[in-house]
Amino acid sequence: MQRQTTIYKKIDVAKKWYVVDAADKPLGRLASEIAVILMGKNKPQYTPNFDCGDFVIVVNCSKVYLSGNKLTGKNYYDNKSQTYGGLRVRSAKVMKENYPTEMVRRAVWGMLPKGPLGKEMIKKLFVYAGSEHQKQDKKPIEIELTKKREK
Repeated sequence: MQRQTTIYKKIDVAKKWYVVDAADKPLGRLASEIAVILMGKNKPQYTPNFDCGDFVIVVNCSKVYLSGNKLTGKNYYDNKSQTYGGLRVRSAKVMKENYPTEMVRRAVWGMLPKGPLGKEMIKKLFVYAGSEHQKQDKKPIEIELTKKREK
């Protein structure tokens, strides 16, 4: 007796909306768990060759936590042609103060597959610096991913 392998298609997978509060959560752990939801690895219908993940809304990303001396020691590099020499360097402290949404988006993008499939997955991520978001009509479900840090 042979076992039958179930092959899922995009129309077989229902997409949900989730809201994640990033206040006082470690950036790396939060990003890895968001990436699992975006890829759909938390579902039994996970198929690696198509996008079966859910939509994720991240709020309060300006209050995300970085451990150790990452605020001063970690740098974000970007090769832009608008600057002389093309290289732009920002510390994690500058990113957290001025560009918190970009910092969270970069952390999640680093954990997604690269290429057309990863670009399709990252479009399902919506990041907001404050506690308000514009996706109320989707009726998102609030989930708690990682534990808050103990102060």
